[in-house]
Amino acid sequence: MRPEVIDTLAWDKQGGLLPAVVQDADTLRVLMLGYMDRAALQATLDSRYVTFFSRSRQQQWRKGGQSGHVLALVAIEADCDGDALLVRAQPAGPTCHLGRISCFAAAAADALGELDLLVAQRHRDRPPGSYGTRLFDAGVRAIAQKVGEEGVETALAAVAQDDGALLGEAADLLYHLAVLLRARGLSLADAKQVLAARRSAGCPSREEGDGGHATLA
Repeated sequence: MRPEVIDTLAWDKQGGLLPAVVQDADTLRVLMLGYMDRAALQATLDSRYVTFFSRSRQQQWRKGGQSGHVLALVAIEADCDGDALLVRAQPAGPTCHLGRISCFAAAAADALGELDLLVAQRHRDRPPGSYGTRLFDAGVRAIAQKVGEEGVETALAAVAQDDGALLGEAADLLYHLAVLLRARGLSLADAKQVLAARRSAGCPSREEGDGGHATLA
């Protein structure tokens, strides 16, 4: 959000406050609902940590200021009426005071986004006994070979097995692909960005053979 947008928001509709829905930038899970006044929004933009206005305490507060479970700002946008905010952030720990990931217990999340975060954690921490640790320790070449094997198994399942087997092999392929990307310093999120760019250009996939791009039908 550009600073000049702040003055165009509908602050007068709700007594100088705007509801702010916070969404995990990686998993797309809705994390919480808070309220911002002008000062809290400006503090969020300046500090890059999500800051709210407490209606009960009548003061500004940075989420996670005491617990350390801050929300690192990724982006903010206003809705079409300028009277609500969507905040995308990366949480450092649980967002809910009950120790849950989200204040909404059953909030849905993108499974691939969660997988991406798990693989990143395995790559960083290398927990003993973890399959992911063994893969990362084996190196890019060995991981790439595993991706190739999983790709063949997925293709064979598509031809000769039932839907459940195909889906299981496809899930295995996605996992190993996430590991391979991470071993190269990349992620599934990066691949998603490429898909988004292609979609915007009207060409969501590569054309087989000549390296061009297929167009939308």
